[in-house]
Amino acid sequence: MTDSRTLYATLLGITVPWGVELVEMKQEAGEVHVTVALPANTRWVCPECLVAAPIHDHQDRTWRHLDTCQFKTFVHARVPRLNCPTHGIRQLRVAWAEPGSRFTALFEALAIDWLKQASLSAVAKQLRISWDEADGIMARAVERGLARRQLEPPRYVGVDETSFQKRHEYVTVASDLERAQVLYVGDDRGQEALDGFWRSWTPEQRARIEAVAMDMWEPYIRSTRAYLADAEQKIVFDKFHVAQHLGQAVDEVRKREHRDRMAAGDPILKGTKYDWLRSPKGRSWSEARAFTLLRAIVTTVARAWSLREAAMELWQLHSQAAADRNFKRWFHWARCSRLEPVRRVAEMLKRHWANIRTFFQHRITNAGAESINEKIQTVKRRARGFRSRERFRNAIYFHCGGLDLYPATMRAGS
Repeated sequence: MTDSRTLYATLLGITVPWGVELVEMKQEAGEVHVTVALPANTRWVCPECLVAAPIHDHQDRTWRHLDTCQFKTFVHARVPRLNCPTHGIRQLRVAWAEPGSRFTALFEALAIDWLKQASLSAVAKQLRISWDEADGIMARAVERGLARRQLEPPRYVGVDETSFQKRHEYVTVASDLERAQVLYVGDDRGQEALDGFWRSWTPEQRARIEAVAMDMWEPYIRSTRAYLADAEQKIVFDKFHVAQHLGQAVDEVRKREHRDRMAAGDPILKGTKYDWLRSPKGRSWSEARAFTLLRAIVTTVARAWSLREAAMELWQLHSQAAADRNFKRWFHWARCSRLEPVRRVAEMLKRHWANIRTFFQHRITNAGAESINEKIQTVKRRARGFRSRERFRNAIYFHCGGLDLYPATMRAGS
């Protein structure tokens, strides 16, 4: 029959020379305390260089373990500190926990699994730990994952910004478009934010990057030109950001026409904002028919809408030459439209056309980065916002970085 010490040695993964010395249940407190000890008069080796080193002193350590039924479980041990001739004072590593952690590896692994599905507050409540302790588990997991990550330069990079507070507080996110993984998170959305990403690669590694999808944001453009060879052939201005600019122009025209019609007592455009912004492909037959009738009545905003749809059809073409010809015709139409918001966007697209047309060379968009951004927004809503960039950065790496987050003893093959 298995006694309690043998049982907990098995549950904790305790192996020689360590052994379970005492198991004590404190029923009123709802706790189980497991004391683990080493045999006396044993010489150990430095955890850094594996050279024999004498014991300098001991430190009393306590770790929170997975609950035993409804009882909180704690592991206690007097852990030797060794006096290595080379590395100085080093604490002996234990098999059941990571260095510096107050939780066993099994407990951290469970917390990581839960943190992937729920907010820090919810996980802390269910595991009966503090919010700061749950945040510490996430931060250590990200630190481990980033230290282990061995990246090859991606072929295609997506660059985007995302806000982490209601006011204009941003981080810059660079991602691998093929693997849909976040590679880098930088503070704010200035040039320095993206410079840090490019500096993380050697010139030889940067040369292997084939294309970068981004918005027409000047700080990102300057950064990429400064660090990436042949940047003019590799920068691809993302079609979804172009669509966003055109959509804003259409909405501005709609607002103006709506004001004019309301002044004349005509509310026909009231509540139609998203009818003009949504994709035609998502409409039912009855919705498409009603929208066609609306366009026949409100001709000004209908012209702006038609210009936007025609512009987006450029990406369906098969060559740069065809795109150049069609863009030239579209630009003339937009300039003669007498719609100032559309004309402004048309002038912007003409200035940046050289790096819009590179799409036909690389055939990439920021759709992967936008998908990551949606996931980031879900994490932000679940957390009800973040008060610091560092915690927001950790959350992005944790959920979107494709990192190996688990303690070493919990990894496959360990």
